[in-house]
Amino acid sequence: MDAEKNIFELSKPGRVGQMPPAAGVPDVPLDNLIPPEFRRANDAALPEISEPQLVRHYTRLSIYNHHVDKAMYPLGSCTMKYNPKINDRLASLPGFALLHPELPEKHCQGALQLLYELACDLAEIAGMDEVSVQPVAGAQGEMVGLLIIRAYHRKNGQPRRNIIIPDSSHGTNPASVALTGFTAVPLKSGADGLVDPAALAKVLDGNTAGLMLTNPNTLGLFETQIEKITAMVHDAGGLVYMDGANLNAMLGLVRPGDMGFDVVHFNLHKSFSTPHGGGGPGAGAVGVARRLAGFLPTPRIACAQLNGEKFYRREDVGKYSIGRVQAFDGNFAIAVRAYAYIRTLGADGLRRVAENAILNANYLASRLVGDYDLPYPLPCQHEFVLSANRQKKLGVRAGEIAKRLLDFGVHAPTVYFPLIVPEALMIEPTETESKESLDRFAEIMIQIAREVETDPDLVNSAPHTTPYLRMDEAKAARDLDLCQPA
Repeated sequence: MDAEKNIFELSKPGRVGQMPPAAGVPDVPLDNLIPPEFRRANDAALPEISEPQLVRHYTRLSIYNHHVDKAMYPLGSCTMKYNPKINDRLASLPGFALLHPELPEKHCQGALQLLYELACDLAEIAGMDEVSVQPVAGAQGEMVGLLIIRAYHRKNGQPRRNIIIPDSSHGTNPASVALTGFTAVPLKSGADGLVDPAALAKVLDGNTAGLMLTNPNTLGLFETQIEKITAMVHDAGGLVYMDGANLNAMLGLVRPGDMGFDVVHFNLHKSFSTPHGGGGPGAGAVGVARRLAGFLPTPRIACAQLNGEKFYRREDVGKYSIGRVQAFDGNFAIAVRAYAYIRTLGADGLRRVAENAILNANYLASRLVGDYDLPYPLPCQHEFVLSANRQKKLGVRAGEIAKRLLDFGVHAPTVYFPLIVPEALMIEPTETESKESLDRFAEIMIQIAREVETDPDLVNSAPHTTPYLRMDEAKAARDLDLCQPA
């Protein structure tokens, strides 16, 4: 396949995409509209191409990209599952897509009702008392949860400094801890990949603000002693935060609030069906136990009575609120998709989501354990982590296996994370993949394992069939060039 040209290489002077019709109003000199100091001296260096060229160029590029509409996307921790198209259609309804966020509340009752009911649904799903849908990313949800923990301790006159983070936690946790002014206290996992209560007891003290725990953790394992763990932190005066990145393994089965968690964030784009490839979009709603409700961001959507009917409005509630963290009401389009997903499936459907995610992960893991190392035993939850240590001894590392997968039109799993697994291959098939899809991925992985044994150079020189082959992985960082061609 020939590599696609740069769009500037397609450009020809004077070529245009379309001619807009006459405006139908008198011409006004530009000087009367834009002060000279804000106008360009020269035309912008934009490519000049026809409409067919433009459409075909980006269509060809889209075919190069891998996405969940094209094939399986087993990116561990990211939960890249198929997004039902009905969710997109509902989010595109004019009453949602064209709604201006500054409309008076009486003109956007439907949108406010959706946000209010979504928050109620999330609270019920997670066993929390109150939820804010304002944060627009999982990482921002982490930040908000930690700011709430900080505000809680300050309000109680105990500005504690330490947040305990197990080494099996989600990768953004340490950065969120540092960003919110806390000190991260690492906690080594036990031999079973779980939090060891004895090890936890050694780092708990009067300066512990909380424990930030991913459950199931990034090894795909459920913390079997979670009630004992949360009780220990509470006895020390701390709070317990659950990173909800892996919530899709819990839906309808267990609830974080029932385990003793005080704060949980929801990755709506993961657990509720809007995969966020390419860095966005996302939504990171945050739920809290009742004693923390007053610290949630404001404004929050409330339901009141007006002339005997329900009226939804924004309220600046919460005496100790950490304040606004995002413009308007968060990422509304993602909220619409999450609401549609939850209401379409219902309670029984959400439970089947978790059951199928767990079934798919364990089935795929069972097919691969004979050809790759499995550092922690099955059963897993929604994902599992293999190690390419066996292949490394033959001269092929996990990153090369990931590149070889591209030759088969398959997206690679997450590699080299979590850090506690050497040569990690972190695989999450999600519940939306069929048995045929899982079998194809397994057969490709097994074939690559055989290639490592018989022809390692074939794997180490991959990919062979993509438009661009071996890329210089350091050049983009060392030699970043964002300038347009002259």
